[in-house]
Amino acid sequence: MMTRVIRVALVLAVSLAAVAARAESAATIYEKKCATCHGKDGKGHTKLGEKLGLTDLAAVSAPGRATPAADVEKIVRDGKGKMPGFKDKLSDAEIKDLATYVAAGLK
Repeated sequence: MMTRVIRVALVLAVSLAAVAARAESAATIYEKKCATCHGKDGKGHTKLGEKLGLTDLAAVSAPGRATPAADVEKIVRDGKGKMPGFKDKLSDAEIKDLATYVAAGLK
């Protein structure tokens, strides 16, 4: 019984570490690929973001008017408007993690 509890605890710890690493990776990708236009906070208050007329990413991912992570994933993959797609620059896993990160409000 104790061995099983230890195994479950180890699996849980490894899983949590993997989730944390993926979130950190998504934050790094956002910083490198998205923040130039969307800003570190996702509000679009950058010179380029204002020139492009970007809105706050919270409008895309806010509760009550949320665009599900799957929709954000499609936008990241294929692009939208003046935003290019990233399907040739990021792996499917990176796109999914990034979309989850954005849909969660950059958290």
